Amino acid sequence: MFCWKEKMAELKNIEEAARQRNYIEKLKKYLEEKTQGQPRTYYIETLGCQMNAKDSEKLAGILKEAGYREGQKEEEADLVLYNTCTVRENANQKIYGHLGQIKKTKLQRNQDMTVVVCGCMMQEPDEVAYIRTTYPFVDIIFGTHNIFKLAELLYRHEMTKDTVIDVWEGTDEIVEDLPAVRKYPFKSGVNIMYGCNNFCSYCIVPYVRGRERSRLKEDILKEIQALSEDGVKEVMLLGQNVNSYGKTLETPVSFAELLRDVTKIEGIERIRFMTSHPKDLSDELIEVMASSEKICRHFHLPLQSGSDRILKLMNRHYTKEHYLELTEKLRKAMPDISLTTDIIVGFPQETEEDFEDTMDVVRQVRFDSAFTFIYSKRTGTPAARMPDQVPEDVVKPRFDRLLKEVQDIGKEMSGRDVGKVLPVLVEEVNQQDKTMVSGRLTNNTMVHFKGTEELIGRIVDVRLTDSKGFYYLGEKA
Repeated sequence: MFCWKEKMAELKNIEEAARQRNYIEKLKKYLEEKTQGQPRTYYIETLGCQMNAKDSEKLAGILKEAGYREGQKEEEADLVLYNTCTVRENANQKIYGHLGQIKKTKLQRNQDMTVVVCGCMMQEPDEVAYIRTTYPFVDIIFGTHNIFKLAELLYRHEMTKDTVIDVWEGTDEIVEDLPAVRKYPFKSGVNIMYGCNNFCSYCIVPYVRGRERSRLKEDILKEIQALSEDGVKEVMLLGQNVNSYGKTLETPVSFAELLRDVTKIEGIERIRFMTSHPKDLSDELIEVMASSEKICRHFHLPLQSGSDRILKLMNRHYTKEHYLELTEKLRKAMPDISLTTDIIVGFPQETEEDFEDTMDVVRQVRFDSAFTFIYSKRTGTPAARMPDQVPEDVVKPRFDRLLKEVQDIGKEMSGRDVGKVLPVLVEEVNQQDKTMVSGRLTNNTMVHFKGTEELIGRIVDVRLTDSKGFYYLGEKA
């Protein structure tokens, strides 16, 4: 079916990409004249999730195309960019720490330094106002919806020397056809959707990332095909809730359908995705995963709490029983799958009984690993206004108990493959021992073994000789 609305949106996004490429060229020409051909350096500090990391690759690509080269030290760069996260308050404090340190550098040693702050934290008006008053030396501020405008905003700042603030409340635009600098030449993240419609009561993401917007399946497949032709072996499909991909398209497409089509692209040997919501996990998706050797045997399925009462307060739309059924289906379909999760301790009104329900799920599912968090109150979310916030002296012992349980089980689970020969995608020379290389199994576990940098980017069969808790030592088979 031909969809005029989606076709017009696609044409608009192509036009905007061309417009931004024009700004990249204008900025490059201006900087060459200004510096007499001496390249300027950039430094990017990224906080937060895989989508933020992907955004930073795009930002780096724009800067590189405009003539910047990557610098190694924050304080020595001509342009410093902070791509922020605001899921938890400590992420905000980290950015303020960076700004406090760079202030002295800019004001006393390099007044020509350009300081840019962007990302999720900048979608909060109070944070923008605080930066403007407390750190007035910040030159450019923008949010999550218009990162593709970096060259335009830089050019505007260079022309006027004014502070540039460009934060959008929301957008329907998806502008992808711009340069990017991948951290690894052999693997890449691919955005398949933006935003979130779940409105979990503790989460600020829908307010800073906006409503769900799915990319056209054809555009995603075209991007992955190009990545394959550029030597990429592994892709990670990214979205705040990939399981709900395609629901907002004029002609709906399921995530399982998209995944099935990605597996058909030659050259792509591994496919990952992040993150899934239990309420949208379908039997179709499990079937597609189980039927393909390309789809990695790793599933990250956030639990958050094992208590039905707390899950309802969290607005998660599933129960403890439903979650356990899903993990049982996954393990039955793929016995070798690695299950990981997110868990929050100390959500408002959590009792000892609620916490024990969470511990019960941990013991039953036996996660390979879990990201465990103490509840962080985020202003503007419903949970922040809930009564009976749990005091720290109650939360901390619970958190410690959970962490020990998760770690003990994780160590047992991680050792189950000792003696097996399994394929490892080699990522880098080991940081501690240069005679070794490090890579990942399909279940995302790290493996270290003797090897040289020529193996980087290759999938190598490795015999796993020893488990060290959360990683393996091995030898090339």
